[in-house]
Amino acid sequence: MTENTSHTTGRRVVANLSLSLDGRYYGPGGEYDMSWVAPHAMTETAREHMTRSTTTATTVLLGRKNYEGFGGFWPTVVDNEQFDPRDRAYAAWLNEVEKVVFSTTLTETPWQNSRLAEHDPATEVRRLRAQPGGDIVVQNSASIIRTLLAADEIDRLTLNLCPELVGGGARLFEDGVPASSWSLADLATSESGAIYLTYDRRR
Repeated sequence: MTENTSHTTGRRVVANLSLSLDGRYYGPGGEYDMSWVAPHAMTETAREHMTRSTTTATTVLLGRKNYEGFGGFWPTVVDNEQFDPRDRAYAAWLNEVEKVVFSTTLTETPWQNSRLAEHDPATEVRRLRAQPGGDIVVQNSASIIRTLLAADEIDRLTLNLCPELVGGGARLFEDGVPASSWSLADLATSESGAIYLTYDRRR
C-alpha cells in the first residue's frame, strides 16, 4: 500500500465511510437506515481494515451520533469472548485512542480518552497536524468528512463500497464538493462482495 504523507506534516487525515452503489451513506428511512451495511461490516476484509487502522492511527474524529453509537457498543465488546479476537482488539484500541468529538449539544464526553473539539473540524485538524502522533482518522462521520473535503484537509479516503442499491437517503458527494484528484492506493474485495477502495489525495 502506498504511504502518502500529509501536505503539511507527517500526520495523515484518513476518512473511512461505507457507501451504497448509489452513493448513499444511509437509506431512505433516515440516518438510522443502515441495515444494508451490516452484512459488509464484519467480514474478514473489514476486520483486516480495522486492524490496519489500529497500527497507524492515534486520533479518531467522531460526530455526536457516531460517538454515542460507538461508545454504547464497542466498550461492551472488549471482554466479551463471543466476539472475534480482532473485534475485541479493535474495541480495546478504541477505548485507548484519543477521541475528538464534534457536537453542539454534548457538554461532556464520558468515554475514556475522549474530549469535545474546541474548534471547527478544519481548524481542529490543522492543530492536530502540528502535534506529534500517527494518523488522524474520521470514522464514519459524513458531515465531518464533507467539511474536511471542502477544506482540502483529507489525505486518504477509504470507502467500503457495498453492493446494495438503497434507492434514497443522504449522499456523501453532493453538488458543490470542490474538484480534486486522487490516486488508487489499495483495493480489496470482501467475501460479501463489498470493495474497499483506498485513495490518496494527489496535490
